[in-house]
Amino acid sequence: MIDFALTLRDLYLAQARIAPLVRKTPLVSSPALAKLSGSEITLKLENLQETGSFKPRGAANKILSLNPEVRERGIITVSSGNHGRAVAYVAHRLGLRALVFLADNVPANKLNAIQKLGAEVIVQGKTYEEASEEAYRLMAKEGLEMIHPYNDPAVIAGQGTIGLELLDEFPALDTVIVPLSGGGLLGGIAFALKSADPGIHVVGVSMERSPAMVESLRAGRVVEIVEEPTLADALAGNIHPCDYTFPLVQKTIDATVLVSEEEIASAMNFALEEHHLVVEGGGAVALAALISGKVKHLGKHVAVVVSGGNVDMSVLLKVAREHPSGR
Repeated sequence: MIDFALTLRDLYLAQARIAPLVRKTPLVSSPALAKLSGSEITLKLENLQETGSFKPRGAANKILSLNPEVRERGIITVSSGNHGRAVAYVAHRLGLRALVFLADNVPANKLNAIQKLGAEVIVQGKTYEEASEEAYRLMAKEGLEMIHPYNDPAVIAGQGTIGLELLDEFPALDTVIVPLSGGGLLGGIAFALKSADPGIHVVGVSMERSPAMVESLRAGRVVEIVEEPTLADALAGNIHPCDYTFPLVQKTIDATVLVSEEEIASAMNFALEEHHLVVEGGGAVALAALISGKVKHLGKHVAVVVSGGNVDMSVLLKVAREHPSGR
């Protein structure tokens, strides 16, 4: 068992707790990717989750785990977009006050979606880190509960329910390819899978521009990077030395891959053309790693996590016009 403040029972409890608020997302085969790779390829479609990304799983588990009195005071978060939308969605369903801090580089479509769910949106700073500083200041001032995007065992357990679904629906699974940012998604999925079978190969994928977790894993310690613009905006942001996720990812990941902006765009277009799926840049990085041939030691039974689909239509149209899918 992995030495971490999380148990497999936590994941099963999370699965039951969040069931009324989230979907059990489809797992679909990809004949085109099977032909390309020589392996059985299935796609876990979290872009079809409530709010268009995997994020409601962790947000719902954390919020529902809170003491009711704490919840009623209100919740606050900082986000690159998808987590904020998930928190707003859960708060809306439960009738709670929610404040969401965003940096000014968050795409307008994500900001608008959060506002439509009734959350109070505060745009602060040019980076995730600057927005985060202000969010924690207001949290302390107003006595609100912070719902962290990834650095919380309850959030990680919620994301880990994807791993439980994979184990249930794809028992032959021997490799999983997962987008990697703060580590809550990969850490939760990897914890679930390796608790069942330590031999399952876990591959984490980030963009070449500002891959904070990958650079930290390579250095053996948390390092700070400068954020750069990227199609994979959902994966943006630094990690911190006190994060739960860094040691968890260290212990559960088997390989990392970095993909270029061109490869991300090509994967987005592939998903659109081949599977009629709208996938955002951050949600497409695992696909990009597979299509580009960058995943080494690929198993015979592979799951690819498509983590989100919240892309601005103008961006998607530009990608469709300018980037071939690589088929």
